[in-house]
Amino acid sequence: MRTRKEYTAEYKAKLVIEVLREEQTIGEIAAREGINVKQLGNWKAEFLKNAGRAFSRSKDEKAAGRQAEGLLNKEKEYQAKVGQLTLEVDFLKETAKRMLGPGWESQIGYKR
Repeated sequence: MRTRKEYTAEYKAKLVIEVLREEQTIGEIAAREGINVKQLGNWKAEFLKNAGRAFSRSKDEKAAGRQAEGLLNKEKEYQAKVGQLTLEVDFLKETAKRMLGPGWESQIGYKR
């Protein structure tokens, strides 16, 4: 059984742009690349149908972008807080060690 070839979006776009330039016929490009002319024509039709999307984003896409940006900002806030708390814990450990001496963990019941 023959496996079906899968082409990347970039490859399809490159071929469709070649077709649109009209430097070669669609048949010549299809023959050179080993692709059926009908398939290349379908890619061209899909490309032209969706061309407007390159210049506009839907409301859902914009909302998703804002939400993702908000989540990234929250993550940065949390990372900063974790860093601050880590410094505070390290400071308190060092202070306890200086004030209480070696073995301070067992004296106060500290467990790692």
